[in-house]
Amino acid sequence: MTEKNVSAPDYWEAAYREKRDGWELGEPTPPIVRALAGSPAKGRALVLGAGRGHEARAAAKAGWSVVGVDFAPSARAEAERLTPPELAGRITWRVADLFDLAGTDAGAFDLVLEHTTFCAIDPARRDEWMRVVSAVLRPGGTLLGLFYTHGREGGPPYGATHDAVLRALERAGFELLSSEVPADSVERRRGDELLVTAVSGLRPTGASR
Repeated sequence: MTEKNVSAPDYWEAAYREKRDGWELGEPTPPIVRALAGSPAKGRALVLGAGRGHEARAAAKAGWSVVGVDFAPSARAEAERLTPPELAGRITWRVADLFDLAGTDAGAFDLVLEHTTFCAIDPARRDEWMRVVSAVLRPGGTLLGLFYTHGREGGPPYGATHDAVLRALERAGFELLSSEVPADSVERRRGDELLVTAVSGLRPTGASR
């Protein structure tokens, strides 16, 4: 276990309340926006660690029906406040532990969006994270992830190598479609991100077809 209890909601609620939110960009991250524009909407999308909702709103604008999940009640409140009325009907905001979703939402989504949750969880739970994402996707569903792969010690955000991310995807049964170091990352993260598109090949546990 890491020195900080990043698995507890109180840690993240305090971060929002005390403005310790260095991950905040104030807008959806450009590589995700670009990837959404290049992929037609085909159903329900889950945004993990939705925070203030920037990526969730981007997915809704792209035509997806979106569920945005975050640990922190303050994040949900901010996400709702920042969502314009024309998008509100396309997004459901939930306060939940993402690790519980395999039990509550097995096979429920066509797309999972990842941005700054894989780097925020206890690194010892990364394979578990991958299994949850596989479980909530319908067979053939897509993970679109922008993984923070900086090489600095400590965290959160915890670093990762490109190979470690790709191996974790493989262990969870994903088929990798594409990976790139995006040139359109925000400046302070340029060169430290890996944009991945992968397809779930596993039948989610507990899903009925």
